[in-house]
Amino acid sequence: MNTLIEPKIITGNSNPPLAKAISSRMSMLRGKPVSLIDARVERFNDGEIFVEVYENVRGEDMFILQSTSNPANDNLMELLIMADALRRSSADRITAVIPYFGYARQDRRTKARTPISAKLVANLLTQAGVERILTVDLHAAQIQGFFDIPVDNLYAAPVFALDVMHHFKDMSDVTVISPDVGGVARARELAKRIGADLAIVDKRRNNPGEIAEMTVIGDVTDRRCIIVDDICDTAGTLCKAAETLIEQGAKEVHSYITHGVLSGPAIERIEKSVMKQLVITDSIQISPEAAACSKIRTVPLAPMLAQATLNIANGTSVSSLFDEDTLGPLYQGTY
Repeated sequence: MNTLIEPKIITGNSNPPLAKAISSRMSMLRGKPVSLIDARVERFNDGEIFVEVYENVRGEDMFILQSTSNPANDNLMELLIMADALRRSSADRITAVIPYFGYARQDRRTKARTPISAKLVANLLTQAGVERILTVDLHAAQIQGFFDIPVDNLYAAPVFALDVMHHFKDMSDVTVISPDVGGVARARELAKRIGADLAIVDKRRNNPGEIAEMTVIGDVTDRRCIIVDDICDTAGTLCKAAETLIEQGAKEVHSYITHGVLSGPAIERIEKSVMKQLVITDSIQISPEAAACSKIRTVPLAPMLAQATLNIANGTSVSSLFDEDTLGPLYQGTY
């Protein structure tokens, strides 16, 4: 089997800082420069997206870095058009590195006459020429089954575990919280990694988007609580859960969320909330408003994604990055 060892990266407009950080980290790991492919991704006056690749990519192992975050449709179209451009330029293999996979919350039919948009996006990516997917914390793990190509779903839990152990030191009074019953597996995974207790906030809704009641399952009295989830959108559930925990006797509340969508009133809610801090990754480029918020802190994904990209290029294990012992050396000096 031919081993591909010369990865090349192209990026759209969704998260250029992360793309640069990944290329810089890959250069350090390989001991030779890994620069971003020279290309332009721009829009015509009517909003059409146009891509032109200025370098020869024939026979190359190409990695497209693009989160399908807000504006989701524009970023998705950029990804599809970049893939088509590379395929028509005879790239050997095209891997889409999608730190935040948009439309993942539409993974099933919840009512009659509704779409399964995550499956549609999977079909579009495959038809555009993408041959492999690398992503982080899919909202629903079964989305991997929507693809007929390999999907590597990395987890933020090992990175969060390293960060928690660095900043919290003593774990004797720490409890990991799932903000809903559906996220228990994710919360349990972090709790197991850091040796902490687990509790659940059960929420009930009268209407969509309207939380009627929250109940804490477990004892959080005099505990430092860490809420764990994959997506923070408008932060309504997150802030309400933090209030409920404080009312139930928690000493302080922290939150670790993989994807900081932070739309609408999210930042204002977080600033006014009882949460001590919200830790997110840079899977989505952080806005100036979020960067200025005193309660929001970012942990980088570049060390993990750079190593995963090299492992895919060299045909070695990606699952080794599920372990904080493997990630620890990669994250030294990032705190």
